[in-house]
Amino acid sequence: MAKNPFDDEDGTFYALINHEEQYSLWPTFKPVPGGWAIVYGEPDGRPRREVLDWIDQTWTDLRPKSLRDFIASHEVARAATGE
Repeated sequence: MAKNPFDDEDGTFYALINHEEQYSLWPTFKPVPGGWAIVYGEPDGRPRREVLDWIDQTWTDLRPKSLRDFIASHEVARAATGE
């Protein structure tokens, strides 16, 4: 059975982000998929544990950005009407 490259403790990785401000661990040898950008680990990648720790410290609200924005807009509307 082939080893999952995302589980490679000796591999080098990036942290990626998408338009919803969701993060992903990504091995450096794989092309970055469309819609994602490298936000940590450039230029050559970082150890897996370091990238996972960075994601854990950075991604504190797991809700997609569109949901956070939707909730925030409804809170503003409610505050404006005094609810």
